[in-house]
Amino acid sequence: MLLKLIIVALLAIVIVNMFLALRTMLKGGQHQMSRHLGFRLLFSVLVLTLLLAAVAVGWIQPNPRPY
Repeated sequence: MLLKLIIVALLAIVIVNMFLALRTMLKGGQHQMSRHLGFRLLFSVLVLTLLLAAVAVGWIQPNPRPY
């Protein structure tokens, strides 16, 4: 359950950073926009790494047959 909460929190941070970058882009601040997009990329990679590590350790198990 804790792992799911962490993943949801990280995905929420990704969405917040996307909207912050959009707001900054509309104002015209290029340096701040690239920083927000960089944080979004960082947190997206962190979510992917966390999911792959959780599958490798056995904390979560993927669906063996999706159909």
